[in-house]
Amino acid sequence: MNDHSFETPEIIRTEQWKLFKKQLEYISANSPYYKKLFKDQAIPIEEIKSLDDLGKLPITSKEDLQQFNSDFIAVPDEDIIDFVTTSGTLGSPVNFALNGTDLNRLAENEYRSFKMAGLKKSDKVQLTTTLDRRFMAGMAYFLGLRKLGAGIIRTGSGLPQLQWESIERFKPNYLVAVPSFLLKMIQYAEDNNIDFKNSSIRAAICIGEPLRDQNFDLNALGKRITDLWDIELFSTYASTEMSTAFTECPAHTGNHVLTDLIYAEILDAQGKPVQPGEIGELVVTPLGTETMPLLRFATGDMLSYTEAKCSCGRNTIRLSPVIGRKQQKIKLKGTSLYPQHIIEVLNNYGKIKSFIIEARLDDFGNDKLKVIVPDSFEQIDDLKDNFRSRLNVTPEIEKLEVEEIAKLKFPKGSRKPQIFRDLR
Repeated sequence: MNDHSFETPEIIRTEQWKLFKKQLEYISANSPYYKKLFKDQAIPIEEIKSLDDLGKLPITSKEDLQQFNSDFIAVPDEDIIDFVTTSGTLGSPVNFALNGTDLNRLAENEYRSFKMAGLKKSDKVQLTTTLDRRFMAGMAYFLGLRKLGAGIIRTGSGLPQLQWESIERFKPNYLVAVPSFLLKMIQYAEDNNIDFKNSSIRAAICIGEPLRDQNFDLNALGKRITDLWDIELFSTYASTEMSTAFTECPAHTGNHVLTDLIYAEILDAQGKPVQPGEIGELVVTPLGTETMPLLRFATGDMLSYTEAKCSCGRNTIRLSPVIGRKQQKIKLKGTSLYPQHIIEVLNNYGKIKSFIIEARLDDFGNDKLKVIVPDSFEQIDDLKDNFRSRLNVTPEIEKLEVEEIAKLKFPKGSRKPQIFRDLR
């Protein structure tokens, strides 16, 4: 693995093609799923001569991965070291497996991501992400920090009291956390007279929620955190299937692609590459994976990208924050929206701490949008005016007890809060 991020775009692309070709050859020789697919569909992989020919190769969907899960395994069972799961589109979790090479690659990825954000061996990092429950991210962070040699405080998720006790005890200067959990930590500190503004924490590596808008400025959630707590926020973006993270450098102008670890395409509805600044679906081919290699995997995440050279000196493309899932697009009275647009308005409004967004179809098959807020909230008309001024449309507003909202937000067995419920 060689980081070519500071080379010219031409060198980066040349090196990426070499790695992509090697991965394609590995997949065609070792993956039962792709061997059958290439044969059944008479896909001529020998005609793939450059990255410009990738349109001749099929897209892999999450449904494919779920439906033919074990067929994607390309190594002997005894070589598998770690088993994780990722959420499935058809209900049950999807199995994902890694061998020793994949775990080393995962460590390299996070090592590189942490270094990109400016972390050093002398730093101490508090991990507020879980290493259990078959969750890949927590393990990836741990492996990356081990490779970096930094100090690790494994507090796991939740428990604000334990987080603050650990900060006081071990003096970490970085947190790895979900942004909304940082708000819970701040609230706990304020309620318990903890002098959080003078703590050892200087920055947070954030996962799971967008921190920035399409112009790379802090969004409402990011601003709420930094207005209360003057720490630097780094956004990252990853998924189990990608086995790779996209991370901000200190310039905070998009998530850099580690081009020797993953090939990223941003495609329109017809499967054609979009131009920089245009919204498309992220399709990825992780490079160097062995156990469950994926070819042109459609993430379902909608975002844009920039090719401009970063002020940090890297020439790799940078991804914008995700604005929503492909299938989560909502057409409300002629206006196209994604859940993140609704979340941004509610976070900007700032008067509602807990909410749920629901999408349904009406009797005529049109999208309906509902926002569920706590029953103690009284300023419904004010909130509707806020939506109207920002999005030109107004969702239906419904009140519900806070406890009931919490049940909807954290369904049994879920590892992440479910803020958006798509009931269409």
